[in-house]
Amino acid sequence: MEGGDYDVVVVGASLAGCTAAILFARRGARVALLERRSDPEAYKVLCTHAITACAYPVLDELGLVPELEKAGAVRNEARWYTRWGWIVPKPAPGGPELPYAYNVRRSTLDPLLRSRAAATPGVDLLAGHKVTGLLQEGGRTAGVRATTPDGGERELRARLVVGADGKDSAVARLAGIPTRRHENGRFGYLAHYRNLPLPGGIGQTWFLEPDMAYSFPNDDGVTVLAVVPDKQRLPAFREDLEGAFEAFIRALPEAPPLDSAERVSKIIGMVDHPLLTREPTAPGIALVGDAALTGDPLWGTGCGWAFQTAHWLAEAVGPAAAGGGDLDRSLAAYARTHRRRLRPHQRIAVDFARSRPFNPMERLMFSAAARDEGAARHMYLFSARLIGPLGFLNPVSVARAAAVNLRHRFAPAAGRAAYREPERR
Repeated sequence: MEGGDYDVVVVGASLAGCTAAILFARRGARVALLERRSDPEAYKVLCTHAITACAYPVLDELGLVPELEKAGAVRNEARWYTRWGWIVPKPAPGGPELPYAYNVRRSTLDPLLRSRAAATPGVDLLAGHKVTGLLQEGGRTAGVRATTPDGGERELRARLVVGADGKDSAVARLAGIPTRRHENGRFGYLAHYRNLPLPGGIGQTWFLEPDMAYSFPNDDGVTVLAVVPDKQRLPAFREDLEGAFEAFIRALPEAPPLDSAERVSKIIGMVDHPLLTREPTAPGIALVGDAALTGDPLWGTGCGWAFQTAHWLAEAVGPAAAGGGDLDRSLAAYARTHRRRLRPHQRIAVDFARSRPFNPMERLMFSAAARDEGAARHMYLFSARLIGPLGFLNPVSVARAAAVNLRHRFAPAAGRAAYREPERR
């Protein structure tokens, strides 16, 4: 290849990186997929293990859906607790089923996807390679410098370097791409339980204003239980992590019965999890997944967006990366898609990360969703990131929510659920 060893160097062989490598190779590019860890079974431990429904088309294009089903991945139905009662999204009578993707443990998903990437013609998986520098040529990035498993060093030249190396992206740091950091007023801990009974066998999320919690059933009978409290509660967790974690779970409305299950992991978490936003491109560089945008883990969007951003990049840049078009123009197209599709969601997440109760618009939409099946389906589409904030808060939907709440307000008292303020803890 003229001007380098590869068309594309992808740094990071997790969800976004493997997806990008596969899709670029299918579009005719020669791809080096670098992973700093040498173990082919390595996986991300701290994760919600949920893939939102917005990513299903990408999973389908990758050919992963049959393998995920075979591995026992759980279709991610869910219901959400609010002060107005439970929001339970259901298909419309006689209508199609709700869109879905999967809950699946990263210990299952990551090795599966990495092996699929390694077997893709045109992809060279280089395990144990850690990027230490970027090669520059004519004012743009033209490859990477990396250490090898034997302690040596090598240079890999390419038209495009893809940073798929997570929130602490070395590619972004070495390229000098600025990071906008938004503080998170909550912290989080999670643990895995086997054979934990859940109503309907589906996921549960608790909006306790401002505290949060969720339970997501996964493959092999394992359920992820997570608590995401306000940081004012942090001293109690630091003093007695296990006691505070279990006490928080047991106090939830319709709490999962911990005594009926076996905890099969440590309680792990992160006290400080800021939301990060970076420009998704620079000359010769594209960022995907958490490297470009790290959201709030309480929404469980990171895995879905990893798949989606890699797909957007390959769609926009694939031909140019393989030598068949204008690379800079293609990168600009990817950057526009990334900003348009994800920045509005990030703005809402940044605001909610201030650990506040619902604002008036959220109260309107959540209360209506607890009282009306159509409003619940509309909220489900937003939670699955199949519609954006403007679609969620379109005038027709807001008017419908207001009408639902007015009907509820003037309905006979015996015919409506009692309003109850959320418990302040």
